[in-house]
Amino acid sequence: MFLSVFDVFKIGIGPSSSHTMGPMSAANRFLALILSDDWPRPPGAQVAELKVSLHGSLAFTGIGHGTGRAVILGLVGEEPARVDPDRMDEIIADVERTGLVTPPGHPSYRFQPRTDLIFDKKQPLPGHANGMSFSALGKDGRLLLKRIYYSIGGGFVVTDTELEAMRSSKKASSDARVPYPFSTAKQMLDMSRGSGLTIAQMKRANEETKMGAAELDAGLDGIWAAMRSCIDRGLKVDGIMPGGLKVRRRAKSIHDKLNEEWRSNRLNPLLANDWLSVYAMAVNEENAGGGRVVTAPTNGAAGVIPATIRYYLHFHEDATEEDIRNFLLTAAAVGGIIKHNASISGAEVGCQGEVGSAAAMAAAGLAAVMGGSPEQIENAAEIALEHHLGMTCDPVAGLVQVPCIERNALGAVKAVTAASLAIKGDGTHFVPLDACIETMRQTGNDMSEKYKETSTGGLAVNVVEC
Repeated sequence: MFLSVFDVFKIGIGPSSSHTMGPMSAANRFLALILSDDWPRPPGAQVAELKVSLHGSLAFTGIGHGTGRAVILGLVGEEPARVDPDRMDEIIADVERTGLVTPPGHPSYRFQPRTDLIFDKKQPLPGHANGMSFSALGKDGRLLLKRIYYSIGGGFVVTDTELEAMRSSKKASSDARVPYPFSTAKQMLDMSRGSGLTIAQMKRANEETKMGAAELDAGLDGIWAAMRSCIDRGLKVDGIMPGGLKVRRRAKSIHDKLNEEWRSNRLNPLLANDWLSVYAMAVNEENAGGGRVVTAPTNGAAGVIPATIRYYLHFHEDATEEDIRNFLLTAAAVGGIIKHNASISGAEVGCQGEVGSAAAMAAAGLAAVMGGSPEQIENAAEIALEHHLGMTCDPVAGLVQVPCIERNALGAVKAVTAASLAIKGDGTHFVPLDACIETMRQTGNDMSEKYKETSTGGLAVNVVEC
């Protein structure tokens, strides 16, 4: 099993990797398919109109998550990593006014969002909770092409046939095309012992089968630069977040207070937790506002890992650029194992798969740069994930704001605590990470759909919207 660090950490826009980045990428794929010869095009047929229906979690929380907006942006050819957040409103307004999308290299297609974009809450698609159906029609209204896509978490998009192939491949042996093809934590530890390499070194060796060392380092540095910029933007902006809940941004005011305390040298026994929390909140307030973020491993959990890295840099004067690279490589190794054997999708397993996975990844990365052994790193990841088991995904009004923003802050605190506990031990522990991941998968399967990003249970129905 090989999942690149750049599959785990992808740059895109908020507020949701599954509901925003995934649907935009699905629209991009459908556009490419229209121009290709990979479908039985009737003689003389020309695509004139597009229709999209959203199903499952995408239908229930798609309005609050900005899914419809993402689909429109994707149909005009915008891509998650390149779209200009400052132009999105203008682009969408133009489509709504004209009833047309004109992606680069295509003719104009009829697409009126009010009638051609359907939020279908009655009919889920069988493969995954985040299902989408894209259709292309001819001038006479005849259906020419239809494809089903699933947004499976972290911005990943697959067709129904690709999803089935993925599930079959999980039963197969590990990917032998890389030197260290671990797909479980046990395999990862066994390979580390056998090779004498750290987890980060093994992950680097795997990555360098796909690219050179300089390209890998530049990519890792780019990921951290995007994370750092997101924190910095979030610490400078205040005001009310969009969506109607009238939730106010808090990161800037908290940051100002922390800086004042820092300058005054006043004793604050909670200082580390406060800095961790404000960094995480800054990222997720940016995410809630539709800003540019990095999936880590998802947008809904995007604040945990950047906050933990920024905390490490803040409180460890000897931290280096190479430490950040090793942090990200180690975190990606753990994230890949979780995704392969369970899920990182809140719509599939609840928030244990999002913030829980992010905390496990952050704990592993922090333990690594603090000098932890592979066994201590695996222990750190297990502690962090174990104490998120059963966490539901119940966003109020379908917005990635309450409880998501504060949940990232607490996820970062748990990650640091887990790493600290693991480093103080010798790596031996009762519950293996693999067992914890399997427990998370089973818990997600047993969890009511009300608590899996549908906003039909939990806080979403017990908090009065004001």
